[in-house]
Amino acid sequence: MRDRAGAVTAICCALALAVLVVVLGLANPPRPTPIATDRLGPDNGEAVADYLDRAASSVAGSDTDQHWALVSLGPEATVDQAYRLAGGVRISQVLFQVPIERVQTQLIVVDVPADEAAVRRSPLVAAGRLQGSAGEWDRQARIDAVSAGRLADGCACVVGMTVRGDLAQLRALASKPGVRAVEALPADAVHGRFAVVPLLPEHVEVVRPGPDDGEVPAR
Repeated sequence: MRDRAGAVTAICCALALAVLVVVLGLANPPRPTPIATDRLGPDNGEAVADYLDRAASSVAGSDTDQHWALVSLGPEATVDQAYRLAGGVRISQVLFQVPIERVQTQLIVVDVPADEAAVRRSPLVAAGRLQGSAGEWDRQARIDAVSAGRLADGCACVVGMTVRGDLAQLRALASKPGVRAVEALPADAVHGRFAVVPLLPEHVEVVRPGPDDGEVPAR
């Protein structure tokens, strides 16, 4: 009898647990998965004209929601010039790449809060990220050392920005001299769940890596 009573108790507990799970599920329905993408920017091998068309299409429309967007500059700008270009649109990331003829340098993405001073300090942050290899003597370390020095000096090395604004603001930004493209994500995209790869000034016809056989300057 005890075994039978225990079995009945176990069954009742299991049913109660099942009912509780159902009730909690009804009270807390699953939220829709936000739209996300793993990339903003042109694909390797993509024709520049095709990417420009794709970027322009992404900011068309009349909704007034806020969108994350990638701004690709050309030519490279100083951080002050980039900040003025944004014209009050929220800057979330500053993208740096030091131009050295026929030398491949690193793309550095610096996150910044909604603060002008933080944006203006971002070149020093980018420079600091490259100084860890300054004691080595291989080619990449020498490239990084030169790049760090130029960034610390405030070079015209901003190649892009990640910003947040409505479509009208993004279209206005895209029309400014010095801005090559603005590509927006859907309004419910989540910051931190996409990568950014700007259209570089050196990309004229097709997006592909440039040569890396040039002399590394001393400074």
